Amino acid sequence: MATTADFRNGMVIRLEDGELYTIVEFQHVKLGRGGAFVRTKLKRVTDGSVFERNFRAGERVEEVRLEEREAQYLYTDGDRYYFMDNETFEQYEIPSQLVEDVMKFVKENSDVTILFDEGRPVLVQPPTFVELKVVETEPGIRGDTVSGGSKVAKLETGLVLRVPLFIEEGDVIKIDTRTGEYVERVGK
Repeated sequence: MATTADFRNGMVIRLEDGELYTIVEFQHVKLGRGGAFVRTKLKRVTDGSVFERNFRAGERVEEVRLEEREAQYLYTDGDRYYFMDNETFEQYEIPSQLVEDVMKFVKENSDVTILFDEGRPVLVQPPTFVELKVVETEPGIRGDTVSGGSKVAKLETGLVLRVPLFIEEGDVIKIDTRTGEYVERVGK
């Protein structure tokens, strides 16, 4: 059992309803009157829905230790994503609603980490940094600082993000999957 003092982003907990939740963000709050509490934003693992919940300071919750396995992303059929364990070559199929938000960072044949709860795959984690090719972007206009020195680019996985003006179609860029932001250009 963990208390609210142990909360950290990414921590997986099980609440009274038996469901698994990931802590997206949390904040300790101490009011002038009354007791302190922890305001959290939780993401339900099974369907990805996000909601806020307050916990009393010191309240106990069940922390869930998930088993990690390295796997390779194979393909999708639209409703499910298919992965292969790198050690046992066993294949896993995971419903798209569990992994849609992270799959925008993952190309076919890329390695990911799959987290299991009691033998059931519940989360997919991409590598911290990925390199993706820019497939569509407008040409950067010299002196265009109205847009803050950035423009929109579409990557090979369908991910759309803001990049510096010097990035062109065909460039390979590095992205931080934790924030979804551009890091650097790594090549053509």
